[in-house]
Amino acid sequence: MSSRSLLAGVALTATALLTVAAPAAQAATPATVAKKLFDGWLKKNKTTMGKYATPEVVSKLLKYKFRAPDKFAGCTAGGTCRFVHTSVKVPGDLKGFLFQVKGDKVVKAWTSQHITSPGTVAQYFVKSWWANDRNRAREVATAGAVKTLFKVKWDPNGVPYHWQGCSKEPKGHSCAYSYEGGAMFLHVRGTKAAGYYVNSVSYIAD
Repeated sequence: MSSRSLLAGVALTATALLTVAAPAAQAATPATVAKKLFDGWLKKNKTTMGKYATPEVVSKLLKYKFRAPDKFAGCTAGGTCRFVHTSVKVPGDLKGFLFQVKGDKVVKAWTSQHITSPGTVAQYFVKSWWANDRNRAREVATAGAVKTLFKVKWDPNGVPYHWQGCSKEPKGHSCAYSYEGGAMFLHVRGTKAAGYYVNSVSYIAD
């Protein structure tokens, strides 16, 4: 065997060994993706945000009205990651950001909302129920209100609900939907400056 052939064989063997030994690139974890997006948001860097989130998520985060959440609360096995407020009170049970991570992107985000009208917050809450989106409801309501409303699954083919507006009550506003056989009342608290939220839900029967 010629020295040239021998050297070529050694080179091929070395290349094969390097190929086998090279570790496979690890996929980004949900926590890593969520933190990269959050860091980009803190810096208002749309380019960085775009690497780690869909355009819809980027748009929603850039509209956030409160100061930044100050604690990373971890991720679930299903890939939802939370950033929460511990030093400032915001309306609703969500208390910050909730990200749904798939692969290397945040594909959906829920954020605490600053809504300045009792009627708007009540309708936002009910429309979240109609969409079967519990996390969206948590953006604008207490855990108790969400639990009460979502005890029953919304049936789009069932009894229609009719918006009746809001009226003042001793501690805030009562906003109502009527339907055949009764009515649902959403008891709204808060202020225009701090934002309104749904505190509780009650029903009456005709």
